[in-house]
Amino acid sequence: MSQLENQIIEHLSGPNYKPIESGAIAKKLRVTKKDMSKFNGIIASLVAAGKVREGKKGRLQLKAGDGFVTGIVKKISSGAAFVVPNDRPADGSDRKAHDVYISERDLQDAQSGDEVLVRLTSERRGGGQRCGRIDKVLERSSSIFVGTYLEVDGQAFVRIDGTAFQADIHVGDPGAKGAQPDDKVVIEMLRFPSASRVGEAVLTEVLGKRGDPGVDTMSVVHGLGIPYEFSEDVLEDARHQAEMFDETDFGDRLDLTKETIVTIDPASARDFDDAISLRRDKRGHWQLGVHIADVAHFVPVGGALDDSAKDRGTSTYLPRHVIPMLPEVISNGLASLQEGQVRYTKSVFIEFDEKGFPQGAEVANTVIKVSKRFAYEEVMPVVNAPGNYRNKVDTKVVQLVLRMHELAMLLRRIRFADGALQMGIPEVEIDFDNDGNITGAHERHHDESHEIIEEFMLAANIAVAQILTAKDIPFLRRTHATPDELRLKGFQEFCAGLGYELDKFQSRREIQSVINSVAGEPEERAVNFALLRAMKQAEYSPEDFGHYALNEDHYCHFTSPIRRYPDMTIHRLIGDLAAGKSPKMANMGELLQLGKNCSTTERRAEKAERELKRIKLLRYLEDKVGEEMDAFITGVENFGMFCQGIKIPAEGLVHISSLADDFYNYNQTTRTLTGDRTKSEYRLGDTVKVVVVNVDVDRRQLDLRIVSPPSKPGKRRAPVATKKSKPQGKPAFGDKPRGSKGKGKPKGPEKSSKPPVKGRGKKPRKRK
Repeated sequence: MSQLENQIIEHLSGPNYKPIESGAIAKKLRVTKKDMSKFNGIIASLVAAGKVREGKKGRLQLKAGDGFVTGIVKKISSGAAFVVPNDRPADGSDRKAHDVYISERDLQDAQSGDEVLVRLTSERRGGGQRCGRIDKVLERSSSIFVGTYLEVDGQAFVRIDGTAFQADIHVGDPGAKGAQPDDKVVIEMLRFPSASRVGEAVLTEVLGKRGDPGVDTMSVVHGLGIPYEFSEDVLEDARHQAEMFDETDFGDRLDLTKETIVTIDPASARDFDDAISLRRDKRGHWQLGVHIADVAHFVPVGGALDDSAKDRGTSTYLPRHVIPMLPEVISNGLASLQEGQVRYTKSVFIEFDEKGFPQGAEVANTVIKVSKRFAYEEVMPVVNAPGNYRNKVDTKVVQLVLRMHELAMLLRRIRFADGALQMGIPEVEIDFDNDGNITGAHERHHDESHEIIEEFMLAANIAVAQILTAKDIPFLRRTHATPDELRLKGFQEFCAGLGYELDKFQSRREIQSVINSVAGEPEERAVNFALLRAMKQAEYSPEDFGHYALNEDHYCHFTSPIRRYPDMTIHRLIGDLAAGKSPKMANMGELLQLGKNCSTTERRAEKAERELKRIKLLRYLEDKVGEEMDAFITGVENFGMFCQGIKIPAEGLVHISSLADDFYNYNQTTRTLTGDRTKSEYRLGDTVKVVVVNVDVDRRQLDLRIVSPPSKPGKRRAPVATKKSKPQGKPAFGDKPRGSKGKGKPKGPEKSSKPPVKGRGKKPRKRK
């Protein structure tokens, strides 16, 4: 063991040590720049060996000793909690047996989401489940919260949004920051509440009156800690880059300004980060050019712009509002590939043979001028009736669009034949009026114009990852781990219960065949949701896990650097390669940390979008208590089922106690609730009619009751390989290459591993 490693271990094991990031440890140990690479390597080795753990915010701590467990707190309605160990198996029917039960009196002031050190006790619950008590809070999930201000008996309190805190938090004397009752406010917790004491906080900001325009948005942004405004240093850096840009100075870049190049984006888009060129040579080979905005040129490593972009990780797309990763002078200006404007790009040129199989790829620093900007809606009319555009659109542009469509459809057929996966879950968009009020919802239109761009972006991402891999350059990959075998086995059993046989549950082709077979059938939603729950989430990592859903060994994100920081890191490597330089390589420890940060910020952005949509939907339903609506079942648990409206996609809970007509048994494998007497069955994906019982916007709760049971479609016994259909709907598990934001998994609780339970029409316990 080296002297530096000894110093690190001693520091981490110190009695007063509190988990901090590796950079902070390096400063405390006075590690020189010369030794930083060695320091990061030691940290990475200690983490890989399991001697040191990295918390979710990158903070380091020694692995817990015998008799101790580290993990994440999940509080339950009784006031008690479970701690999910950091080393819990990813899957398995007994995975919850590893969780540690913590009684309310032993919870101290730990809250849901906190990372804690648990001292195990000799007690055991039913089934042998371990018990323990909180020894130490290692890392708070957050100390900043948003809630509603109120005054009681001359004292000021805040009722925090959501269900994490049941009791109101004391915030001192009334009127701080000019707060008035029913205002939405931001607080910083000074003392977290426990079973024996009231929580205390300081009020830091007043957002505005509850329900006023824009207040909900700011509540979500502040509650999740999303950087909202750019500092003056960042804005000044961006303005400086704008002043330095000279569109006549091509430098050593490959001049493509005379090429026919187009963009295809949503009609409402303001930042255009990808463009396409495509030729076909005398051999019939395709020469595809994917040109991506050279954002990295305007964002120097280590500058204010770079630090800000890394902190944000991604642009955050909220209903009717975007929080960009970069200032608009860059995102909507300098870097945006606007029609007729000279723009710097990073280009990947991919050759495909006449059958659509890749023959090689190369990268270049380029400069382009977009010939024509298309909205998605404008593309297919050109493809379907090119003659109608002979005098409206340049002939070269029309020919380019036709070539693009032909090659993209060819690549798409090859991809799915090779075993790529695509689910049939339509994406729903909420409709708003000019005042930001919900007026309805619609399924997002997704046709072959979208597929053209998807295929070319995927091809570019794959080609770039293969180039970097071949040159042994460490880089931030986009990985999607293989699902756990037990989860796939569960999916197989679920499909069998519906009459769809899946002989080889590990086979992507068979899985996709099932997805194709259920298209348009009553079981379509059920099968697609069940598959979604079997999959792991995609993430950023330098480790070479491959991408399961895409069936690719090497994959990265390269095509959206305006809105994703990982893409910018790839651009810097590609830029050096294209210029004939040796790329500056990060070590594995640095890349692991960066990957975790980028994955975390991605999840944060996705959560913000889901949270704000939920608030908007609940506000829409506030005055609709007692009204009926059609819905489908998105989750089935032993305590009831989650249902989402079809016309208005709000998700709520039907508690099992409201099913008054029978005793209902829960089957985890088939994800059903079945009546003992009536044999009525509620199943994942079924369509039901529900009535709105209760809406609580601040608690984010929607209570529903079944009005009529689902119709029984009956079981099918169709061999999965006999029905072929074109893959439709949502791209592979949140890895949409660009355009609209990638979607995470639908909101819902963890699947229960408890045995079947029975429910009766007893009055549900009142939520507090």
